[in-house]
Amino acid sequence: MVAARSWRQLRHLDGPFRAHRGDIPGLNHVFSDAFTERYRRDGMVGVRVPYLNPAIWRYALEDAGSGAMIWRGERDEVAAFNMAHRSGAEGWMGPLAVRPESQGAGIGKDVVRTGIEWLRREGARVIGLETMPRTMDNIGFYSGLGLVPGRLTLTLTFDAAPAERSALLLSRLSASVRDGMIAECRALLDRLLAGYDFTRELTLTEELALGDTVILEGREGVIGFALCHTAPLVEGRAREELRVLKLVLAREDDLEALVRALADYARRSGTRRVALRAQSEYVRAYERLIALGARVRWTDLRMTVTGAPEPHAPGGIVWSNWEV
Repeated sequence: MVAARSWRQLRHLDGPFRAHRGDIPGLNHVFSDAFTERYRRDGMVGVRVPYLNPAIWRYALEDAGSGAMIWRGERDEVAAFNMAHRSGAEGWMGPLAVRPESQGAGIGKDVVRTGIEWLRREGARVIGLETMPRTMDNIGFYSGLGLVPGRLTLTLTFDAAPAERSALLLSRLSASVRDGMIAECRALLDRLLAGYDFTRELTLTEELALGDTVILEGREGVIGFALCHTAPLVEGRAREELRVLKLVLAREDDLEALVRALADYARRSGTRRVALRAQSEYVRAYERLIALGARVRWTDLRMTVTGAPEPHAPGGIVWSNWEV
């Protein structure tokens, strides 16, 4: 089945086709080879990028839906892919890669353009991706396709720690209460950034048993939530880190309360630390995290299509991870 365009051939690659669970081994092979080569070009010769956990790939495929696109080579193998995701008005691409031996022939440009076109057709008002900020040729490549650099995403970690009261988790609620809570989360996010909707990610995380959603309540109902994955990101690795994929707060002043709830959930779920990806435009929130003892581990550069920039949530926080 063709996912986004009619059948075409791209220098011995055919596609795009919609990716399915049976394609996960091929996706892992291209992912590992392409990003290992990327690090090698950056001078990190000894780095070998491992395979992703198949459960994480399944989440990526189901979250992207018809935006999960692959291109095939002459032997019908996966040779390139682009996972294009849309959460209401927000659209982003990742991961995406082309096998090293197929790079430099214009295939990467077509893979990115196809993802952008799909997101536009789906009605996304924000369209972007993340790349390594030190990699100038990557930035130049995407800039040539109409993307411009914006904010940084800073990966910060803090240790798991018990709290006086255990975190309120979406999975612990009865079905009827859970549906109402998801609706409240959706309404809160829409008030902060009109048109954004993380409902699919919340429900998929629970259905695939990858993690949970930590809820923060106030007198007026839900005032914040954080979607977290406890499943290991890398195939064969032990559970060590609770990864926050989405974080939404009505007020920045409630960030400490949500951080403490996340640290408690991490401890109770058997993970050693929390990894939170904060967008640098929220300067005061970043300063609060540093003051709470968070440590900066990694940075990524967010790039968005010209005319489809990211908005800022005034008075609150919306942090959306553009990686799986």
